[in-house]
Amino acid sequence: MRIMIVGAGQVGYHLCEKLSVEGQEVVLVDTDEPKLRRIERELNILPMPGSGASARVLEEAGIEQTDLFIAVTDSDEVNLISCIMTKQYNVKTRVARVRNEDFYDSGQSLNEKAMGIDLLISPDHAMTEEIIELSIVSDAFDVAEFADGQVELLGYEIMPGNPRIGCSLQKLQTLQSQNNFVMVAILRGEATIIPRGEHEIMVGDKIYLVVRKKDLAEVESLFQFTSKAPKNVFIIGGSAIGYMVARQMEKKKINVRLVEENPERCEELSGLLENTVVLNFDGLEAHDLLEEGIDQADLVISVTNSDTNNILSSLLAKHHGAKRSITHISRPDFIPLLGKLGIDVALSPRLVAANMILRFVRGSGNIISATTLKGSDAEVVEIKVPDREDITGIPLKSLNFPQNSVLGAIVRKGKVIIPSGDTRLKPQDNLVIFFVGGAIENVEDFFK
Repeated sequence: MRIMIVGAGQVGYHLCEKLSVEGQEVVLVDTDEPKLRRIERELNILPMPGSGASARVLEEAGIEQTDLFIAVTDSDEVNLISCIMTKQYNVKTRVARVRNEDFYDSGQSLNEKAMGIDLLISPDHAMTEEIIELSIVSDAFDVAEFADGQVELLGYEIMPGNPRIGCSLQKLQTLQSQNNFVMVAILRGEATIIPRGEHEIMVGDKIYLVVRKKDLAEVESLFQFTSKAPKNVFIIGGSAIGYMVARQMEKKKINVRLVEENPERCEELSGLLENTVVLNFDGLEAHDLLEEGIDQADLVISVTNSDTNNILSSLLAKHHGAKRSITHISRPDFIPLLGKLGIDVALSPRLVAANMILRFVRGSGNIISATTLKGSDAEVVEIKVPDREDITGIPLKSLNFPQNSVLGAIVRKGKVIIPSGDTRLKPQDNLVIFFVGGAIENVEDFFK
């Protein structure tokens, strides 16, 4: 597949990195020639200097042979114009990143349907959705849903004192009353491990579990995780993300205090929010935070426009007794460092948006949906089983399943099955499969 990406920022780079490793033909368009040359040295991409809003540049880049067009510059106008311009060419799918909220109002005349764009994505909306999901499963640092919400992929960190430290997967299976989860990955340092029966859990491991939603409480009990929705939440920063998170939490009847330094923005937020307590002071003022009860907070969400303020306010809140923190960070390369400082979850809107675009791109052919795992090169896809005798009706332990992949769950006629070696696939089953590196090509080929 030929993919053209306009914009060599962090979103564009992340998309190039993921898609080029699969052997896709990726063309990257950007006005910054030195950056293009650097990315060309690092990744297997075709660079094209120039503006994505130029018909000449697009034609020279081979727009007529392009299957997928993705515009992710920092300019809404360039992204929209370049997508609209591709309508005159035989481009199958168009994706644009747009920040302006007007484009997400279905009542507006300018929306994705009217413009012929297949997906309009807002980093702020994507970030809000991610924060809300992570706030509900409070012990997890990563959450993704499959099979219309029946199956969850959850990432947990193994902290000192966890009773399952030293347990092998084989032993864990014997502790279950029934087969109700699959451990699809262990992130250990820089390594991503597809665990087998003999692998043991160690302190500091980040484990990924595929779980039926109805079994979540039982599985968490096995590992002594205790997720629950927060009752008291502090939001530091009255940004668009802060406002949207507060609005969503109001609907869930959660007590929210929103701290914003700008008095005009506070007045505006007070008129927009119904039950949220809007507080006008600096999110780094420990005395004011303690007076408002930061030490009793179940969750602190730092989403100002400053990475420094977000990091410091999260650390300050945790120091004074807040149970958990979610921190907005614009520089994704800093994310691995923040866990060592005591910040529970660090999220980059750009990476969140890039991963949402990847999920959309993956949802074609027999792939239904996909998501990437935080801090690794691993992904999880939901894929449909074809009607083929060499795949169906055979025990999984006898199938030559693609290397570097593992089956986490089967969805059959609305029912979720956690597989064992004796499980047999049937045509039209939906499978939740984990894989690392560039194994997606092997997975797709296996289920063609």
